[in-house]
Amino acid sequence: VGLSPMKSKGIHGLSQILIDKHNGEVPNNLEALEELPAVGHKTASVVISQAFGVPAFPVDTHIHRLMYRWNLTNGKNVVQTEKDAKRLFPKETWNDLHLQPIWYGRDYSPARGWNLEKDVITKTIGRQTVLKDYYKQKKS
Repeated sequence: VGLSPMKSKGIHGLSQILIDKHNGEVPNNLEALEELPAVGHKTASVVISQAFGVPAFPVDTHIHRLMYRWNLTNGKNVVQTEKDAKRLFPKETWNDLHLQPIWYGRDYSPARGWNLEKDVITKTIGRQTVLKDYYKQKKS
């Protein structure tokens, strides 16, 4: 598959665990997925959300950054951001909604080369400290 030898070994090892422990099936719950090597909470959440349709709100660094910019979380860590997202948005929207900030962020609110003039959401509801920092850096 064109991967490094270590990645290939990892995929092979993971496949063997799936065969031995899970009868060749990918588990459909967070706990079992998180027990697999190299599968953390975010990856497990993506799998149950996208593969099995179980409501989850996976939070990566992009969602974390955007929710902080949009003043929807305090920005302390992704665990808190996930709790805040789940509190703010209806459960039935999580599986689709968690992808939308990622797509928006790629086009309008990237970490590097960010142009607030193109970022309507942050410009409208953004955290005041983020807006002040942006304009301060722009003047420099």
